[in-house]
Amino acid sequence: MRRVLPKILAEYAESIAEYARLEGLDFYPTIFEMLESDEMSQVAAYGGFPQRYPHWRFGMEYDRLRKQHTYGLGKIYEMVINNDPCYAYLLRDNALVDQKTVIAHVYGHCDFFKNNLWFAHTNRQMMDEMANHATRVRRYISRHGLDPVEEFIDTCLSVENLIDPHSVFMQRRESRSATKQRAQKRERGEKESFDGGKYPAKSYMDRYINPRVRPEAADTDQEQEVELKHLSIPTHPMRDVLLFILENAPLKDWEADVLSIIRNEAYYFAPQGQTKILNEGWASYWHSTIMTRYCLQAEELITYCDHHSGTLATSPGRLNPYKLGIELLRDVEKRWNTGRYGPEYDACDDMETRRNWGKSKAPMGRVVGKGSPGREKIYQVRSIYNDVTFLDEFLTPEFVEEQKLFHYRYDPATGRMVVVNRDFDRIKQQMLFMLTNHAQPYIYVLDGNYRNRGELYLGHRHGYIDLDIKYAKETLKALYRLWRRPVHIETVIDDDPILFSFDGEQSTQQTIDEATPAPANSFA
Repeated sequence: MRRVLPKILAEYAESIAEYARLEGLDFYPTIFEMLESDEMSQVAAYGGFPQRYPHWRFGMEYDRLRKQHTYGLGKIYEMVINNDPCYAYLLRDNALVDQKTVIAHVYGHCDFFKNNLWFAHTNRQMMDEMANHATRVRRYISRHGLDPVEEFIDTCLSVENLIDPHSVFMQRRESRSATKQRAQKRERGEKESFDGGKYPAKSYMDRYINPRVRPEAADTDQEQEVELKHLSIPTHPMRDVLLFILENAPLKDWEADVLSIIRNEAYYFAPQGQTKILNEGWASYWHSTIMTRYCLQAEELITYCDHHSGTLATSPGRLNPYKLGIELLRDVEKRWNTGRYGPEYDACDDMETRRNWGKSKAPMGRVVGKGSPGREKIYQVRSIYNDVTFLDEFLTPEFVEEQKLFHYRYDPATGRMVVVNRDFDRIKQQMLFMLTNHAQPYIYVLDGNYRNRGELYLGHRHGYIDLDIKYAKETLKALYRLWRRPVHIETVIDDDPILFSFDGEQSTQQTIDEATPAPANSFA
């Protein structure tokens, strides 16, 4: 049973909200609710929502979280939901200083949800949407039985990451109406364009970037090749595998609806994975600022410092998103306050000069709101960056050295972690590699009618994240249960193009050659 906040916490929540607005934060109305530890584990198992569709994985997650709390292996201090209004849950067991810290932390998250570009297209009424999803799934369970529905959800969840998180910001393909118009032109015998969709362009460049008719002087064989290529489905590699299956697989109505639910929720949660470091760093920055400036009592100082340091704790070989996020934001603020950016600073090779650069320019005294270049800059960072672009833009050799973000290895001779690599470029590339696409391979639909047999042909974009063969084979089995025809995926192993297939009974592996041709969109 959920409970409202005690009067003293409600008053603190109002005053902290005013302090946050004074500092320049902008957030939706926020509703706080107090939960017991067992209730917190229940809500956390549901991803922070009080209502989700029934599935065994939520029960498994609840059992794990409950045992983790019982045996002192972990504690959930708070949860906050990207919604309008925002919902936040506080743990009744927390001390008063922890509750104030958590409330300030929540307002940082709420500001980030509202103002960060990567959350701009998320559903701000997801609390209601999740309840609707739960109602629809329960209706299907009552009609078709628990086992068939739960098994189908298992299948959908095993491929829920096969979406295109950037598709909400751009048009990857032409609209259905445009496709219909092109088909009508072909029926009337009119000559169509082979542009593959309209791209944004200035008016004076539109005729060159979006040609209407293919030049008459084009080679006949080349023109036929283009026409054949456009007969493939899809016409271009399509990263949103779940959308392609929804539109083309022979699914029953209830199955298509369940798959659309899983896909819808995957897109809702995607920005949280893309901004984990920046989001937690931003919230930690503001709970630290608000507590130390406005809310901390003398008798609370030791408890606050102990718990704050525990949140930001790190060790060799371990990356703490809270610590990395807050320290990099502070570094950006300091650099912009002291002019440590731009061509002149980047061209300076003397480390002593760089360390003392612009100290006289730093603003004196306490800065409130967006009252300094550094504060304005981190507000800009909060608005438009995700984790990959944040680290790519602002990670510096000085920061890596200061935070000791080196590559470590366990030394059995001494029983300690030792530094094995201090090269900045390699360290940065490794961090970006881990964050890009959540260290998962890029998978595209290349052909939905492979060899004119209605088979699904996928492609792995080689050169980024390698394909794990064990997981790839299991994924093919899950896709077969959705597509109900043989499924293939091409990749490259040791410079050889390889095709993995599943036909419903067995998995096979073969080299892509003349005997096993790839579709026109092939990456191999």
